Amino acid sequence: MAKKLRILAAADIHGDARLVKKLAEKSEKEKVDLVVLCGDITGWMETKNIIGPFKEKKKKVLIIPGNHDSFATADFLASIYDVKNIHGYSVTYDNVGFFGAGGGDLGPGVITEKQLMETLERAHAGLKGIEKKIMVTHMHPAGSKSEFSGFQGSRAIREAIKKFKPEILLHGHIHEAAGFEDNIYGTRVINVGREGKVIEI
Repeated sequence: MAKKLRILAAADIHGDARLVKKLAEKSEKEKVDLVVLCGDITGWMETKNIIGPFKEKKKKVLIIPGNHDSFATADFLASIYDVKNIHGYSVTYDNVGFFGAGGGDLGPGVITEKQLMETLERAHAGLKGIEKKIMVTHMHPAGSKSEFSGFQGSRAIREAIKKFKPEILLHGHIHEAAGFEDNIYGTRVINVGREGKVIEI
């Protein structure tokens, strides 16, 4: 039987170095193969001790920017820590394809619905022939449980779920909905939250 890929996904860290230390320890204890950070990684330009603790544990890391991270900040983090920013890109680990688009509806990482869809299309284009796919966004899709917060979800993300049929969508953005799960068009949609969630695929 094929070995499953173990992922620790978290979002909305907002520059909290103590939280990152806990997540890095969790990544080691849970023996995850990959860490996925679904945006709002930095806080007020604080970039110290946000990626480093995962690298010290020899973990592979994927990131996307949130609405509080500028796109340039995400690129900067990716380059100095040698991790992958998958905003508009895709990567494959153990036959599982990851593709993503970060940003949100306000803040330095603002992105329109049209740009979000175009970015996801560009990212997904690199996964031809890959069956198992995980989509990574910062925002939640329209019609998801996270909308209980009063913040409307993204129609573009919902449309991308329907079009690309990923097995899983990992997102954050709505802190109060951490841990909420939905099934949208057969895709498992998870608000991974600040404390992080371990997923196997």
